[in-house]
Amino acid sequence: MVDLRVVSARRASQSEPARPHGGVVTEKAALRSALDQARAAGRTVGLVPTMGALHDGHAALIRRAAAECDLVAVTVFVNPLQFDRPNDLAAYPRDLDGDLAVAAAAGARLVFAPTSTEMYGVGAQARVHVAGLADRLEGAARPDHFDGVATVCTKLFGIAGPCRAYFGEKDFQQLAVVRRLVHDLDLPAEVVACPTVRADDGLALSSRNALLSPAERAAAPALHRALRLGADLLASGGRDPEVVAAAVAAAFGHEPRFRLDRVDVVDADTLAAPDERTTRIRILAAAFLGRVRLIDNLGVTL
Repeated sequence: MVDLRVVSARRASQSEPARPHGGVVTEKAALRSALDQARAAGRTVGLVPTMGALHDGHAALIRRAAAECDLVAVTVFVNPLQFDRPNDLAAYPRDLDGDLAVAAAAGARLVFAPTSTEMYGVGAQARVHVAGLADRLEGAARPDHFDGVATVCTKLFGIAGPCRAYFGEKDFQQLAVVRRLVHDLDLPAEVVACPTVRADDGLALSSRNALLSPAERAAAPALHRALRLGADLLASGGRDPEVVAAAVAAAFGHEPRFRLDRVDVVDADTLAAPDERTTRIRILAAAFLGRVRLIDNLGVTL
């Protein structure tokens, strides 16, 4: 069995302290070999795909994976295929040293941090498209975004092999796309959904929160409050999705720093408009706070 506690030779040469349980590999072959050896020794594998800038929400995913699996691998890769604006890609926070510390403290044994060239090679053309789920809501506004999600997840599951893959419900449409991807292509992963982790004031934890100014951070919980208003309306008997969406949108008027992008009230299973048979509804919202686009969602069972 490869000793996954040993950090890379580069880090060792800089005399940086080894972090317990947190090795880092940058090559696909090294990840595949380590996880194959773990399974050959009878160990189960948990995979937590991330784009880095790890926070307590990611740590919760890692802790759950560590509680349910023998070995947890965290992937740290800012996937260029998920960005439709070069400025967003350039501005996305990156802190590999911090990510290694968070991953190790939460129970990860291995971090996979490839370059874009290592992940995709040169001149890669193939893309994976999940029709239907990827074409509506966020996908309609960002046509290539979920193709980027589906493509990188297909590659990660193929490299990692049989595993349990942990995703947060904050990115609810992404979760739905990945579930459909795994089901339709028979990929060797079991998708595990984990509840959104929130700050005490209700704001969903996100790597993008680090880009907020202090004043914007103070205003940010208005997004969750607006969603709660919509959820309360549904729970009290309101069934018209347009009325619920309008109420959520109106709630943003109390916080002028926000610029609402979209509000959607959908069937939680299909992401289509709910009808009289729908029992699980999801309210999703996206809004700009300064230059940062925040997303969140809440589920309601009728």
